[in-house]
Amino acid sequence: MSGVQVSAGTPAVEVEHLSRRYDAVAALDDVSLLVRRGEFFSLLGPSGCGKTTLLRIIGGFDHASEGEVRIHGKSVLGEPPYLRRTNMIFQHLALFPHMNVFENVSFGLEMKGVPKAERRTRVEQMLALVRLEGLAGRAIDQLSGGQRQRVALARALVNEPDVLLLDEPLGALDLQLRLRMQVELRRLQKTLGSTFIFVTHDQGEAITMSDRIAVMNQGRLVQVGSPAEVYETPSHRFVAEFMGHANLIAGTVQSCADGYGVIDAAAGRIEGRCAKPMAPGTKALASVRYEKVEVAPAGPAAAGLAGRIVDIRYMGASVRVETAVGSDGFVIHSDMPGARTSALAVGQPVALTWPRDSAVLLEH
Repeated sequence: MSGVQVSAGTPAVEVEHLSRRYDAVAALDDVSLLVRRGEFFSLLGPSGCGKTTLLRIIGGFDHASEGEVRIHGKSVLGEPPYLRRTNMIFQHLALFPHMNVFENVSFGLEMKGVPKAERRTRVEQMLALVRLEGLAGRAIDQLSGGQRQRVALARALVNEPDVLLLDEPLGALDLQLRLRMQVELRRLQKTLGSTFIFVTHDQGEAITMSDRIAVMNQGRLVQVGSPAEVYETPSHRFVAEFMGHANLIAGTVQSCADGYGVIDAAAGRIEGRCAKPMAPGTKALASVRYEKVEVAPAGPAAAGLAGRIVDIRYMGASVRVETAVGSDGFVIHSDMPGARTSALAVGQPVALTWPRDSAVLLEH
C-alpha cells in the first residue's frame, strides 16, 4: 500500500461528491458512498444509470470530472490502475485465448516479477480455491462458460487485490449457471475476506449476494442499505418499482407521525410506514409488495379493501390474483401460494389485507 497505514476501521472505498460528465451528459451526478472492508457491495440499476462508470473510476479506467475517491484512506485520483491495489473483472472476461488456464492466472504475477516457484504455488492454491484443480493445462477454448468465469476470478484474485471490482461478470451465463456462480462468488468472497464491488442490473442477483446494495438511477444514488432494507423499505418510488413487484396506490396524506402514517385513496384508507416526513394534504403512494397482499372471499365481517377479482394466473411458484378496487377500478396484484387460491374465482367479491408494516408511504 505504498506505506499507507490502514487501521481496522478504515473504509475500503470512499467516494465523495463524484461527478462524471461527457459534454452535456452527466453519467454521474454528485455521488457519495462508503464501502466497508470485507463487504460484498453491489451497485444496482438499469442500463445507463452510471454504475459501470462509477466502477471504472474507482478502478482507474476512467476519470472524474469532480469529486474524490479514496481506497483505504488514500486518494487515488490520478493514479493508474496498477497502483490502486484493485483488480477488475470485465463483463466479457478478456481472457488470453493463446494461453492455457495456468498461464492466464499466472500472467499478472509474472508481470510483477514474482519468482517462478512462488508463482506456481500461488496459482495452484488459487485454482484449488475456485475448484479448477486438474485444469491448469487446459486451453481456454476447451472450457465451459462457468469454467472461464472461474479462470477470470482466479486471475484477478491471485494478485491479492484489496478491492475486487466486478462489472456484470455473470451476464453472459445461462440462468442455472448464473445461479451456481452467484453461490460460488459469495463463497469466495467470504473465504478470502476481500472487498467486492459488484455491478449488476439484476435485482435478484444483488439481493442474493450482497451485504449492502446501492440503487442508482440516471447517474444518481437513490438508496443504500441491506437487501432487506432496500426491498422492504424503499425510500423512493423508483426503488419500489425497480426492486421486485410493488403495487403503488395513489392517495393523499391524512397523517404522518412517529414513522407511521395514513393516506386516503380511492380504494379506501391505507396505513403504513412513512419513508420520510410528509405533511397532511401531500400527494403520496402506498407501496405494497405483491407477495404481501392476502386475498380472501368477502363476508359481512371482512376487513381490508373491498374489490372484485378480474384475473387469476398461474405463475409457477405462485398464483397471481388481480383485483379491481375502489371507484376507479384500480387493480391490485397479489402473488399467493396456489393452495390459498383454490377457493377464489374471477368475478368474485373479495377483501384485500396486508400487515401494516408491509405498506410504505412514499412521496408521489
